[in-house]
Amino acid sequence: MMARLSPLLILGLAALLTACASSPSSTLGELPRTPQATTQQLLQQADQSDPAKAAELRLAAADQSLTKGEAARARGILEQVPLDSLKPAQQIFASTLLAEIALIEGQPQQAQQALAHPAFERLGELPVDQQIRSQTVRARTLEATGQTLAAARERIFTAPLLSGTAAKENHEAIWGLLSALPAGESQGAGGDTDLDGWLSLATAVKQAGTFAQQQRAIDSWIAQHPQHPAAKQLPAALEQLRQLADQPLTHVALLLPMQGQLASVAQALRDGFLAAHLQAQQAGATDLRIELYDSSRITSLDAVYQQAQADGVQLIIGPLEKDLVRQLSERERLPITTLALNYSDAGRTTPPQLFQFGLAAEDEAREVARRAWADGHRRAIALAPRGEWGARILAAFRQSWEDAGGTLVAAEPLAEPVELANQIAALLQLRNSESRAQSVQNTLGKDVTSQPTRRQDVDFIFLAATPQQAQQVRPTLIFQYAGDIPVYATSHLHAANQNRTQYLDLDGIRFAETPWLLDPQLPLRQQIERQWPQAAGSLGRLYAMGADAYLLAPRLNQLLALPNTRLDGLSGTLSLNPQQRIERQLPWAQFRDGQVERLPLNPLP
Repeated sequence: MMARLSPLLILGLAALLTACASSPSSTLGELPRTPQATTQQLLQQADQSDPAKAAELRLAAADQSLTKGEAARARGILEQVPLDSLKPAQQIFASTLLAEIALIEGQPQQAQQALAHPAFERLGELPVDQQIRSQTVRARTLEATGQTLAAARERIFTAPLLSGTAAKENHEAIWGLLSALPAGESQGAGGDTDLDGWLSLATAVKQAGTFAQQQRAIDSWIAQHPQHPAAKQLPAALEQLRQLADQPLTHVALLLPMQGQLASVAQALRDGFLAAHLQAQQAGATDLRIELYDSSRITSLDAVYQQAQADGVQLIIGPLEKDLVRQLSERERLPITTLALNYSDAGRTTPPQLFQFGLAAEDEAREVARRAWADGHRRAIALAPRGEWGARILAAFRQSWEDAGGTLVAAEPLAEPVELANQIAALLQLRNSESRAQSVQNTLGKDVTSQPTRRQDVDFIFLAATPQQAQQVRPTLIFQYAGDIPVYATSHLHAANQNRTQYLDLDGIRFAETPWLLDPQLPLRQQIERQWPQAAGSLGRLYAMGADAYLLAPRLNQLLALPNTRLDGLSGTLSLNPQQRIERQLPWAQFRDGQVERLPLNPLP
């Protein structure tokens, strides 16, 4: 028999249930409502309201300003909102706004700090639209701070909440992030099924060497993961890849100088190329016929191409000599597709059959700008050698740094060792500090103990220098009381000779370097070193370049058709720019206690 409850008891229970149901909401708070007023009207109303209402109105006004593209005004409005006094929902809303503003202003570290607010523990209690907004800005922040895998994971977590265009854009962004990961980082994520599936797809595509192999790898992956989001909707780049016609590369020619000043360089390039070919053969790749042409003996480039056509060559790799590359770049067209192993003058219009690849110092200067910016630096001093080479590096750094929003406080040719101390003292305005101390001493009429202090408007020094030049810079900075200023350098200061004494003089300097010289365990490097031990030193960069020429050879059409393609090479991560020049992005290392220490991909701790 069911017991009956009195009306009074029912009312009491209803009230209790209502109180329990509203309790989480009352502690969570509410998001600002969509305003039906202008930003100025909202701010005027806030000035006449109680603190709680004023905060809500100002949050709405800041959001409205940001939507209009007025980031600076939005930040100014948020500065009037007491974040600590808000309820969690409004704290999440305000912190999300702060993160969005910080990203617009190029301050990803500030965005990361904003998103670390404890209130985000309750993000899942908010409406879906706010969850999407906060999680999207978190993914963008992780990407901006170099945390590529974490950014992809965040987007995968957000994906079920999305639909329509937003879902498609997020889907493509996931692939863009994971396909950019170096091969060694495209491993399983430990139990996250969707992420593991994405990573296995990226690995399968990267490990395949030709169009046909990549197409088979994609089809095989889809068959193994039919329910995965990427199988149901293949990323656009992979769908295009599946549609490309496979044109097998079966016959190439190496055009290199086997005599003269460049003979040792050419030999390292050749041996790196042939070693990569042998490794591919051992892995079961289709055989490739390779011709060797000696460019130091040719009478004309026309004769080379005529011989290559007669031999049935599909691709010429070379020449190495800059003058020959310049001659090719001046032609309207070439009879055979050519991957030159040097660069012509920048800005020159080249024939469509010409691709250019080399160990360009400009790539490293751009890499320094990218890394220093990601590390949170904004104001730089640049030092590069005198002459055309130093001018090119400096110009590349300046353009990339200023395009990112950085300020180049000063840039000078690197002084000779006897003048280096005075040069650094002048650049860092140490003499001004000494003059002030002397002035105080003269005024007081007695000795004043003081230590020179450097200018505080410089975040780091960009250095392009030889090992011998660079060895003078760090000790000079320490001697000049400026040892705390970070130094970012190109690979040219790294002699790769394991000289601990030399490395100690470079202690603390960060530098870009090829994967080849940072990973002694690379199978191809170990294989080559057994025959040519010099590959462990600075010549290793050339062996890596030769191996990467082999990697690029069958994929030039892919790079043309899919401009966002990135190849994990041994001289860097390779991509093709609109001028058909191969650009490299390099990993990072630093000198520490006489050793080279590789830095993580993520520039933050």
